[in-house]
Parts: sequence; C-alpha cells; structure tokens
Amino acid sequence: MKKTVISVIGKDTVGITAKVSAKCAEYNVNIIDITQSVLQDMFVMVMLTDIEGLNCQFKEFSENMEKLGFELNLEIRVMHEDIFNSMHRI
Repeated sequence: MKKTVISVIGKDTVGITAKVSAKCAEYNVNIIDITQSVLQDMFVMVMLTDIEGLNCQFKEFSENMEKLGFELNLEIRVMHEDIFNSMHRI
C-alpha cells in the first residue's frame, strides 16, 4: 500500500472536510484515517490516505490539492509516506 499524509490548516468554514474528501475521491485516493480539530477559529485536519489506485502522477495530485487549498484560503500539503517517515525518524 502506498500512503500519503495530507495536512489541511486554515480558518474554519463549512464544508472543508467534504471538499477535500471530494477532491481525494476525484483522484481515486482512499482515506484510511482522519483526524480534525477546531482550535478557536482555526481548522486543522490530518488525513492518512492510500494512493495505490491514484489515477494520475503523484506530483499532479499534490499540486491540485495545493491549488484547492489556495481556492479555499487554506494550506493543504500532501506528503508521501516515505518522505514523512524520513523527516520524523530519530
């Protein structure tokens, strides 16, 4: 299984989870686990996803998720699990 970590941060508004999830579905990305919280008026979400069935290049998916973030006034980052693990290894 190929996995990514997607982080979403920004001002809380209605529909963030739905819009990000819909974009994942558009690219055939399966959400394995999700956690979200609202800290005062800031929305924070982290998703673990399976990209085994990704229907485009990883770079295209990542760039389009960042573009969605720009459109929604959020910061959306997609990090491949290998890079995430390397960054957080002691």
